[in-house]
Amino acid sequence: MLLSRLVISVLSFSLFGVVANVASGQDYPSKPIRIITGGAGGGSDFNARQMAQAIGPLGQSVIVDNRVSLLVGEVGAKAPPDGYTLTVHGASLWLVTFVQKMSYDVTRDFAPIALISREIMVAAVHPSLPVKSVKELIALAKARPGDLTYASSTPGGPAMLGMELLKSMTGIKMLSVPYKDTRAAVTAVFAGESQVTIGDLGLIMPHSKSGRLRALAVTSLDSSALAPGMPTMAESGLPGFEVTGVTAIWAPAKTPPAILNRLTQEVMRHLNRSDIKEKFLTVEMEVAAGSAEQLAARLKSDVAKWGKVFADAGIKAQ
Repeated sequence: MLLSRLVISVLSFSLFGVVANVASGQDYPSKPIRIITGGAGGGSDFNARQMAQAIGPLGQSVIVDNRVSLLVGEVGAKAPPDGYTLTVHGASLWLVTFVQKMSYDVTRDFAPIALISREIMVAAVHPSLPVKSVKELIALAKARPGDLTYASSTPGGPAMLGMELLKSMTGIKMLSVPYKDTRAAVTAVFAGESQVTIGDLGLIMPHSKSGRLRALAVTSLDSSALAPGMPTMAESGLPGFEVTGVTAIWAPAKTPPAILNRLTQEVMRHLNRSDIKEKFLTVEMEVAAGSAEQLAARLKSDVAKWGKVFADAGIKAQ
């Protein structure tokens, strides 16, 4: 009897030690970490590889697992909540759920780690369109309701969000022409297939400089050093207009807080380095370096803002 009690006591103490280590994150990580993200070569992929560098100093290899964009959330949400499968993706991770039925809910199925970066968007038109400002575009659209077309991108992407917000704020009507992604939408406009779009600054500005597109305004609330001298949509007569693409890193819900905190610390340390900020600028992105709390606040704000825009437009998840 005494021996049995001793064995039980030893096992209980050992189990308590294992649980304590997991709770404190002391043994993390003890194996390779996987980051689920979008297609290779895209913005999410760049962010994911920066996160691999940020987490690497923890002592384990980090594998970037590229998936079709719409599958990123599906895979990440179903991963074990142990800190070994993370998700890096843009705001479409949660915004797509307004227009397309998904099996996951970001608020329910993911735990925030950090905001990584933001991408400035630009409203642009084909040069043949007789407008040189946002005000002129709105006036033309009102004069020709339903006649103008805009190139839209993936569900929940910048073109769809920006144009729906523009329509909501001004009452204009434009015909949406869907394309597989933002790059295809931008290409469609300078090829003359559509007349208007909102896309990543890095995609729009080279074509604007070459004369194949006419950039009208950036869609951030503040001006951007990446587009010096270009007005904001707010300065163009639309106070409060904002569409910026943020990318963030998440873990599955119920991941131990100690692991989440450790990951947040490593990510923030990496993003606050001056050389890393410069590296993001070279690919037309700005470091956001937002805490888990700031990411959660951004999610809450986006859900309220865009939920209303889509509801007012009668757009429902299909």
